[in-house]
Amino acid sequence: MSAIRLLVLGAVRQHGRAHGYQVRNDLEYWGAHEWSNAKPGSIYHALKQMAKQGLLHAHEIAPSTAGGPPRTEYEITEAGDDAYFALLREALVAYDQKMDVKSAAIGFVVDLPRQEATALLKERIRRIEEWRAAVTEHYVPEGGPEPLGHIGEIMNLWVHTADAEAEWTKGLIGRIEAGSYTFAGEGDPFVGILAEDQENPYATGERHPGDER
Repeated sequence: MSAIRLLVLGAVRQHGRAHGYQVRNDLEYWGAHEWSNAKPGSIYHALKQMAKQGLLHAHEIAPSTAGGPPRTEYEITEAGDDAYFALLREALVAYDQKMDVKSAAIGFVVDLPRQEATALLKERIRRIEEWRAAVTEHYVPEGGPEPLGHIGEIMNLWVHTADAEAEWTKGLIGRIEAGSYTFAGEGDPFVGILAEDQENPYATGERHPGDER
């Protein structure tokens, strides 16, 4: 799974309707350009591709009275909403992903009902434990990595990573079940997007031709 589709769909969905530069600005505000492939070119490409696929609706906007260029505003479609939640649910349960997919999923987890979020995270733990068991069929952590030579350090890394992620996920489940955060249907959500005229303290300042479209 590519994180860029989940990130772009989630950003557009939070705005309701947004032009490409707003989406780029939000992703930079979240630091996604540091921990994912959400670079300007890939963001604008994803917007155009998902509009062609019917996941986003592209609205052509007239030039501003101040003389600015016309821009395309994007709005998520019903098909896009379905695709967004399918990507989000899969990203929350799957263990074999890169950090960018996991990070994007956690960033949007509150778009789900609280009970569903915890159920998906519990499924994630089950899959982590299943994966760990497959590794330890060939590697005994208690014996240390040395019997397998330095290659044993690879499995040692895998087991430690699985254990750390399972522990972190259990902690997140505990916080959610204790009432932390505002989930879908519970009231006003956390505002994690920038207003159109709000300065982004984390903007890269890198110019891209897509910024004006």
